[in-house]
Amino acid sequence: MIRPMATNPISQFPAGFLWGVSTSAHQIEGAVGEREQSVWDAFTAEPGRVKDGSTAAVACDHYHRYREDVALLAGLGVGAYRFSISWPRVRREGGLDFYDRLVDELCAAGVRPVPTLFHWDLPVSLQEKGGWLERDTASRFAEYASVVADRLGDRVQKWITLNEPAEHTLFGHALGAHAPGKQLMYDALPVAHHQLLAHGLAVRALRAAGATDIGIANSHGPTWPASREQADLEAADFYDVLLNRLFADPLLLGAYPAGLDELMPGDVSADLEVIAEPIDWYGVNYYAPTRVGAPQGEDIEFGGLTLPAELPFSVREVEGVPVTDFGWPVVPEGLTELLTGFRERYGEKLPPVVITENGCSYEGTDDQKRIAYLDGHVRALHKAIEAGVDVRGYFVWSLLDNFEWAEGYARRFGLVHVDYETLARTPKASYAWYRELLRAQG
Repeated sequence: MIRPMATNPISQFPAGFLWGVSTSAHQIEGAVGEREQSVWDAFTAEPGRVKDGSTAAVACDHYHRYREDVALLAGLGVGAYRFSISWPRVRREGGLDFYDRLVDELCAAGVRPVPTLFHWDLPVSLQEKGGWLERDTASRFAEYASVVADRLGDRVQKWITLNEPAEHTLFGHALGAHAPGKQLMYDALPVAHHQLLAHGLAVRALRAAGATDIGIANSHGPTWPASREQADLEAADFYDVLLNRLFADPLLLGAYPAGLDELMPGDVSADLEVIAEPIDWYGVNYYAPTRVGAPQGEDIEFGGLTLPAELPFSVREVEGVPVTDFGWPVVPEGLTELLTGFRERYGEKLPPVVITENGCSYEGTDDQKRIAYLDGHVRALHKAIEAGVDVRGYFVWSLLDNFEWAEGYARRFGLVHVDYETLARTPKASYAWYRELLRAQG
C-alpha cells in the first residue's frame, strides 16, 4: 500500500496552493569542471571531512541529465521545482547557459521554476577574500543576484535569496562541521549578519530587476526544554534565539533579539533597515523539534554533528517517537506548533508562509516510512492552516537522492532513488504516493 490517505483522505488545501519538490546545485549537479571551485569542493578535498570520503564532483550528474529529471517532475505532477543556482558556475563564462536551458525545460513541462540564489556553495575566490566574515561579500551577492535576474527574470517569477543561513553560520563557521570548516564559535556571528545583509541587498536588486515574488528559506523548529528547571529553561531559550529568532527577528521585526545587536559588525541600525526589506513570503524548512537542556559537561553527538561541551546548552533525545535513518525524531505535530507559534510571535509582521523543505532519510525504494512521514506532516500543515496560519505552498526535500554534505552519500532523502554507480533514476513508492496526493488535491 502506498497511499495512507486512501482510507483516511487528506483534507483539501486552499485553491492555488503550490506543491513542489526541492534540490540544491552542489548536491545534484556534478560537472565540477564546468564551474569555479566552491568552498565545498575545498572542504571535501580535505581527508576526514566527509564521512564516506566522497565528493560531489559527479553527484547525480543533473547538469547533463536535467531533461530526464524534469521529466520526473512532470510525471510527478508538481506545480513548482525549487532548485539552487551555483554561484561558482555563474562566475564561469557561459555558466548561466545551463540555467537558461533548465528554466526553459521546466516552463515547457508546465513546472514553475523557483531558484534559490545561495545554498552554501560560496566561490572559493570569495572565501579567500574573507568569505561571509567580510561585509563586501554581501555586496558581491547583490551584484550576482542582479546578473541572474537580468538573465532569467523573464521566465522566473518566484525567487529565494538564501537557504538556511543559520546552518551555514553554525555548522560551517562556528563548529567547523560543514564548509568552509571554520571553528570560530561566537566569533562566527558576523557571518550571520552579513548573510542577512546580503539577503536584504539581494531583495532590492531583484526588485530593481522587476521581481515581485521574493522570499527566503530559513530552517526552524520548536525548541522543547528538557524540564521545567530554570537551568534547562535558560538553555532552551538560548538555543531558540540562536537557531530561530537570530534569523527571523531581523527579517520580520527589523531588530535582533535583545543583546545581539551589540555583537554584530558595522552600522547595525542602518543594516537592519536593509535586512528588513519587505518580502512577499517567508520560507520555512522544517524537519524536527529539538529538546534542549543545560550543559552536561561533555561533547554530544547530534544529527551527525559533534556539539562541544563548552556550549551553553545540550541537545537531548526526544523520547517516545520514531526516528529517521539519520536519527532525527519524527514529530509532525511540531510543524503545527512551529507555524502557530510564529503567527503568535510575529502577528501581522509575518507574511504568507511557504514550507520550502520537509523530508526524511530512509533506505530502500519501497519507502513506507517516508510515506508515513510525509503523510503526517502534510496533515499537520493542514491543521496549521485551519488554525489561521496563511500557508501558500509545500516543497518536499528532495526530488533525488543526493550528496548529503558531510554525510556524503550515506543518507537518502529522495522521492527518486539514484544508483550512484550507473546514475539510473528509480521512482520510489513515496514518489507514487506524492503523485496521488497531488492528483487528489487537483
